[in-house]
Amino acid sequence: MSKRVSLALMCGALTVLGTASAAQEPTDKAADYRADALSFAPLVNERYAYLDRLGGHFDLPPALQHEAEAVHDDKSLLKFLERGVALLADHHAITGSSFNDSWAIVPSYSDMWVEEKDGTYTITSIRSASPAEGVVKPGDKLIQVAGVPMAQAVTAFWHDLGLDAPDAVHRAYAARVLLAGRRDRERAFTVQRGAKQLPLTLPSLYAVRKNDRPPVTVTHDGPAWRVRFNDSIGDDATIPAFDAAMAQIPDAAPVILDLTDTASGGNSSIARAVIGWFIDRPRPYQVHSSPEEERATGVPRMWVEYVIPRAGKHHSGPATVLADRWTGSMGEGMAIGFDAMGVPVCGTAMAGLVGAVDDNRLEHSGQVVKLPTERLTTVAGLPREQFQPKSLSDPACATIASDKKAR
Repeated sequence: MSKRVSLALMCGALTVLGTASAAQEPTDKAADYRADALSFAPLVNERYAYLDRLGGHFDLPPALQHEAEAVHDDKSLLKFLERGVALLADHHAITGSSFNDSWAIVPSYSDMWVEEKDGTYTITSIRSASPAEGVVKPGDKLIQVAGVPMAQAVTAFWHDLGLDAPDAVHRAYAARVLLAGRRDRERAFTVQRGAKQLPLTLPSLYAVRKNDRPPVTVTHDGPAWRVRFNDSIGDDATIPAFDAAMAQIPDAAPVILDLTDTASGGNSSIARAVIGWFIDRPRPYQVHSSPEEERATGVPRMWVEYVIPRAGKHHSGPATVLADRWTGSMGEGMAIGFDAMGVPVCGTAMAGLVGAVDDNRLEHSGQVVKLPTERLTTVAGLPREQFQPKSLSDPACATIASDKKAR
């Protein structure tokens, strides 16, 4: 064989090998995405702190298992993960990325809280300064969403995910998600108020929420000073902003700490910085436990988190905390922390978001699944999600009641 022919054959072989390699690469990537999808259920079983809510073990319904096996790229993986996370019926469990038309995150981008009892869906709370305020009233019955009767819409939501017999927790979860709507469009729904049925349309909160607010807003109307957190307890700028706010308040003046716009949660550094203004010695404010470690080792693990006074930053006057359904996650942590200090926490039930959330980055794609991996309780041992603020009619809440009346 001549060198020329041999070289030609070698070049041809290299061309074939190059083509095979190029064809192999997408196949390998598809397998990687599929592997990440199939790792989702094991991840939940290993790390999720609330498996008892799922009967002690998490399995994908057959329909979602088929979706996982069909995942082949980044888009199909994210679509599957969003649907898989929804099966947990846990507003605190979400994906790290999303689509333009993904369901809105509740409670961060919701403004109506829905509860279900015996098949009746009632709007029980309205977010202040939101599109729903002044349009929808607590007590309105939610009877349709996007033109579909509620019972039918909720059933369809879960049927699409392979669950045909949703319990009360799942029904209420779906109703809140359906009412919060898709991120890229208006929300059309119908409520019943007395004998009247009212068709309503509201914008998505993704279209109207502004990101140009300061971390805190300070108002003074009467003897009390009100410091309102503008969904900012995950923003590092909140610590100096809060310090500046407290510096302008007379030391003996009553302070109302308004946590009714903290639905997106935050971090404990900011929570401890705020609480630190109101104590004079180290104090425990919440208790953590790790079901994951106990499942892995058989040995329970629990630890107490403390808040420490901050040098040169102390307020000696009385404080009161205001909370509602849009007090979420770390906002709830602040509420139970203040309660542990003896500060009255007043208002309504909070968001009830469970646990402390960790980011779980999937091996091949790098996509993130956010799951509650630690349980949180009050210092007295009550699960954080079960903590109930005092009614505004309670004498301990008189400062807030008089301030709201003055407004």
